Amino acid sequence: MAAILPTLITLWLLVKVWDFLWEALGQHIIFGIGVIWHGIGDQPYGFIRRYWEIHPVLEHCVGVLLAVLLVYIVGVFVGNFIGRTFYRLAETAVMRIPLVRAIYPAVKQVTDFLLTKRDTGQFAGSRVVAVQPHAQAIWSIGLVTGAGLKSLSDSVGEDMVSVFVPSSPTAFSGYVLVVSRRNVVELPLTVEEAMRLLISGGVIVPDGNVAQAAQPASSSPTSEPARLPLAG
Repeated sequence: MAAILPTLITLWLLVKVWDFLWEALGQHIIFGIGVIWHGIGDQPYGFIRRYWEIHPVLEHCVGVLLAVLLVYIVGVFVGNFIGRTFYRLAETAVMRIPLVRAIYPAVKQVTDFLLTKRDTGQFAGSRVVAVQPHAQAIWSIGLVTGAGLKSLSDSVGEDMVSVFVPSSPTAFSGYVLVVSRRNVVELPLTVEEAMRLLISGGVIVPDGNVAQAAQPASSSPTSEPARLPLAG
């Protein structure tokens, strides 16, 4: 089971991505093609619809492939200067909607943090750290997302940092801590390595960071229990 489970999970994720592309874009692209074909040709739309119903696998394949192509073209367009200009204009227009204005900036910052390169941009200083949110000697892995609140730093007289502590295995949810900089232990991990560690429940540990298990304690009744060395 352990040998085939990663393959099954990968296939399940691919099926979910396939279904998402079909439901979100593919079926609408196929519908648009049918309408355009009916407009420029002499075939009724019902004939085109029956053709796709006879070949459902072909319909899904064409729809998903065109959806992938559309996403790629939109990405290339947005990546150039003109595309970025239109994107900023659309973003400004969307930000005028009250409900969207309250949600969109936070979602954008999270996606930018997870998807952008760390050597440039707003999150150039982002790094993986260990903090103690609950009790001494119990560590959680988090991501430094920025400087702490200035008012809090002034009140306690210490430099503070904001740390996002992801949950496991759903690492895209979690909670935020504002902790003293001196209580943060920086770890030699990339964000991607930390996310794999969290999603796997600690099973996937980056090379060079696997701690050696402590030797079992002596059977003597007076001996102290063995302690596992802390990684990092």
